[in-house]
Amino acid sequence: MQPLSEKQLEQINAYWRAANYLSVGQLYLRDNPLLREPLKLEHVKNMLLGHWGTTPGQNFIYTHLNRVIKAYDLNMIYISGPGHGGPAVVAGTYLEGAYTEVYPNITRDEEGLKKLFTQFSYPGGISSHASPQTPGSIHEGGELGYSLSHAFGAVLDNPDLLVACVVGDGEAETGPLATAWHSNKFLNPVTDGAVLPILHLNGYKISNPTILARISPEELEQLFKGYGWTPYFVEGDEPEAMHRTMAAVLDKVVEEIKQIKLNAAQQKNVERPRWPMIVFKSPKGWTGPTEVDGYKIEGNFRSHQIPLIVTATTPPEHLQLLESWMKSYKPEELFDENGALIPQLAELAPKGARRMGANPNANGGLLLHDLRMPDFTDYAVKVDAPGADGEGDTYVCGRFLRDVIKENQEKRNFRIFGPDETVSNRLDAIFEASNRQWLAPIVASDEFLAPEGSIMEMLSEHQCEGWLEGYLLTGRHGLFNCYEAFIHIVDSMFNQHAKWLKATAELPWRVKISSLNILLTSTVWRQDHNGFTHQDPGFIDHVVNKKATIVRVYLPPDANCLLSVMDHCLRSRHYVNVIVAGKHPAPQWLNMEEAVDHCTRGIGIWGWASNDQDSEPDVVMACSGDVPTLEILAAVSILREHLPEVKIRVINVVDLFKLEKSTEHTHGLNDKDYDALFTTNKPVVFAFHGYPWLVHRLTYNRANNPNMHVRGYKEEGTITTSFDMTVLNEMDRFHLVMDVIDRLPQTGSKGVYLKQLLMDKLTEHTQYIRANGKDMPEILNWKWGSLNAAG
Repeated sequence: MQPLSEKQLEQINAYWRAANYLSVGQLYLRDNPLLREPLKLEHVKNMLLGHWGTTPGQNFIYTHLNRVIKAYDLNMIYISGPGHGGPAVVAGTYLEGAYTEVYPNITRDEEGLKKLFTQFSYPGGISSHASPQTPGSIHEGGELGYSLSHAFGAVLDNPDLLVACVVGDGEAETGPLATAWHSNKFLNPVTDGAVLPILHLNGYKISNPTILARISPEELEQLFKGYGWTPYFVEGDEPEAMHRTMAAVLDKVVEEIKQIKLNAAQQKNVERPRWPMIVFKSPKGWTGPTEVDGYKIEGNFRSHQIPLIVTATTPPEHLQLLESWMKSYKPEELFDENGALIPQLAELAPKGARRMGANPNANGGLLLHDLRMPDFTDYAVKVDAPGADGEGDTYVCGRFLRDVIKENQEKRNFRIFGPDETVSNRLDAIFEASNRQWLAPIVASDEFLAPEGSIMEMLSEHQCEGWLEGYLLTGRHGLFNCYEAFIHIVDSMFNQHAKWLKATAELPWRVKISSLNILLTSTVWRQDHNGFTHQDPGFIDHVVNKKATIVRVYLPPDANCLLSVMDHCLRSRHYVNVIVAGKHPAPQWLNMEEAVDHCTRGIGIWGWASNDQDSEPDVVMACSGDVPTLEILAAVSILREHLPEVKIRVINVVDLFKLEKSTEHTHGLNDKDYDALFTTNKPVVFAFHGYPWLVHRLTYNRANNPNMHVRGYKEEGTITTSFDMTVLNEMDRFHLVMDVIDRLPQTGSKGVYLKQLLMDKLTEHTQYIRANGKDMPEILNWKWGSLNAAG
């Protein structure tokens, strides 16, 4: 491309001034948007909220990206990584017209400008981030660290897409962002799009300098070269020189990206290229007040938020300084008499879907196609009678997921993500359909690695979650599999995504996207060799805090139930589905027809395990999760042999939210149906996969809550046998039977003697495992219908 002409330079600078003007207006004004009368205090908002420091630099970048989109006909979206970059993205999308198309009341005239300004960080308005309400945004930036992960997820299987990802230099200090630079080792230049990271180096965070701004240019360049990037630098504070440099650098990197993709398409063996990135260094709060009340503002941390306070109690010159600041952008040269951007500047923006605020990739539901799904019942485990041997629930599900990959390889719209645990989680079968995508060198002894694949593994839960979110937000489908204990690493990422889903569900112009599906395995009850550090089922406690319209939690008790649940979740839209399932060989309870019926209901009585068909139950024994189900059924078998007169009802819960009231969760049972299952006055002994108090929380306002007794994980663990984990937490069959005896005084002397027998069994168990390093034969070999372990 040719260097900028004088006319181009003048127009680009004017467009940038317009964006800066709109940004300052959003921070300060609620009236007199074009300063066509002297600025008065009543024109200024009563509460000044927002962030200026990153905004002018992002306006500069957005303006220049518009130029290269038009010049090269690029399919580009913009990700604003720095926190609170909302004014820039709102300004950019308003100037290009996309904002008004989504919000027709925010017109492109003086009245529309007044509304645009007033709504920002204002009750009933919009937030200071690039929030879901902002056209063109797939990343809010309210919490830092995930912009680059989202960018890479967005371009997977999206070969024509280029994501310009602005990374704040404060954001760059976070662990997830620092790790995300390695995503370039996974990007296939033929089958995937490209990411252009732009490190916005403005020097400061809230009140501190940033690390990357205080190391030498040589060290900074070496850092990014070491990451495998080719860094280009744009640095300065003089607008004309910066415009010329930025234009030249953007031309160079766009041409370089195009050449990389062309070369890769022509090669038989795809090798990892060195993708370009930009280090954009400009003053924080650029073009704002240089000094206020004797304090340096521009180029200082004090420009981070509101750089100039204007209220009835501040010095009068503050109002004059604000007016001078805004007039320095010369709005009379930028907007016509009606308040619209003048035509010669409006022409600088791309047209139609090429506008970053109107690109359908940033409203991924528009591009979403249903998955082609194999019939999950074809993968059924044969269960002739309850308690049939199983090979591992996730192992069975892996064969189903293998064929989901196969069925959708042509469309390239389904991927599985996980932190180097896919084999450990016994999803081995998926490697029959695809390799792990990997662009770093491959040696002869490696397994399942190739430059192209539908499986993404990196030992960073942050990257797996961020990649998947970016993939979903741009209109595709996926699954994240993870060790249960370490999914906590992405607690806050889940928070942000759940909030995004809630907010977008309330926006009619946002189209629903595929659900975020999380499969948790390697669970708390089966961490024999890893011990206490790997024993934590608390993620589901965290999940249930979110809106009932968004979150779902499933605990399938066996492989057929897992298949049914997985099929349902992969077909769903706009939820976060958390599935907790076992990977080790375990008993199978339901045939496929029974599993489908049970999972469709989400909760139900297992009549084959109950003996209360002809009378009221004396006790309800409930379970949720694979190991709790095993222990409840083993406890039932002991009771039915030793205390056959006790009437027992067995209830299994697959859909955890069935326990909540229907008024609190759309899946919840109404009181009548809940009471019909759990009764209103009988003791309930509940074995639960997670922390016991979660069940109490979900059922706290039910009629029978005083009789609810829950056993689950209570933070007791070590390296020990599987059964001993249940003993340590008193969720084993022996403790469960004793709980029943304690609540049924009518068992009398028989109950007393059985309880003593079980206490002896617990002592025998402890002695046995310490002598033999494994569980007792009657535990390992127990089957439903056989002699029980207390015989």
